[in-house]
Amino acid sequence: MTSKNQSRERILQTATRLFHMNGYHATGLNQIIKESGAPKGSLYYHFPDGKEQLASEAIERFGAMVAANILEDTQNEVDPLKAFQAHILKIADKFTVVENIPLCADSLPIGLMAAETALVNERLRLKCEAVFERFEEIYIEKLVASDYSKEQARLISSTLNALIEGAVTLSLTKKSNQPLQDIVKMLPLLLQK
Repeated sequence: MTSKNQSRERILQTATRLFHMNGYHATGLNQIIKESGAPKGSLYYHFPDGKEQLASEAIERFGAMVAANILEDTQNEVDPLKAFQAHILKIADKFTVVENIPLCADSLPIGLMAAETALVNERLRLKCEAVFERFEEIYIEKLVASDYSKEQARLISSTLNALIEGAVTLSLTKKSNQPLQDIVKMLPLLLQK
C-alpha cells in the first residue's frame, strides 16, 4: 500500500471510529485530522467533500462488510429460518459482554447514523437507505429460493431488517444481547408461510 493510500485509509478509519463513538454531528474535522495524524491538506486531498464524503464512504464500506457477513452466515444453510437464526446469533455473540465490544476501524452502526442524519442530510440518508435495501435483497433472495412469494419475501425481509436494527440499538442500550436472542425465538412466527 502506498503512503498516499495509507494516509487515506488512516483518515477514513479514524473518521469511522469517531462517527461510531461520538456520532456524525459531534465529530469534527479537526478531531479527525488530529487523531489520524494526517495533515489537513491530506484530508481535503483525499476527501474533497470533507466530513460528508468521509461519512458516505464509511457507510458504504460498513454496508458492504455487513452484506458479505449476511451472505456468509446464510449461504450454507438451505432452510431460511436456520440461516437467519445463525446470522442473528452471530451478531448476538458480539454483544455478550458489551463493555468489551471492539470498536474496530470499520464498525459503524448504520441505524444510528441514519437516525442522526436522515432528516438533515439527503446524501447520507440515501446512502443508508441503499445499504438497508442491500441487506433486504439478500434476505429476499434467500426466501424466494425457498418458495416464498416475492411479496411475502419482501415483507419478511423488511421486518427482519427492522427487527435486527432495533435489536442492535436495544442491545447497546441494555448492555445485553437479549433483544437479539428474542428475535431468534420469534423468527418461526415471522417465517410462517
